[in-house]
Amino acid sequence: MPATKKKPARKAEVPLPPDSRQSESRLWLTFPAPLIKRPVIWELGQKFKVVFNLRQVSVGKDIGIVCLELDGARTEIKNAINWLESLGIKVEPVEISVLES
Repeated sequence: MPATKKKPARKAEVPLPPDSRQSESRLWLTFPAPLIKRPVIWELGQKFKVVFNLRQVSVGKDIGIVCLELDGARTEIKNAINWLESLGIKVEPVEISVLES
């Protein structure tokens, strides 16, 4: 008789504390001229446990505008936003999901 494979026992899901639950945020970032050439988004990915997705980017001589999607724990996203603002980047939530199309 052939041996049957047992399925691994399913682990019970442990509820996470509210601050560590996964969250998604879409943000408009406005970069001042001195930061346009700095790899800020790369730095953000290195400093914080977030996954980012660039949804839209427009860079000019004097200003850079980025629509950024962040996935991660709420506290990590909050810390990432605080860090961006500390650099002088204006951070605003995307009000309408116009980028879904």
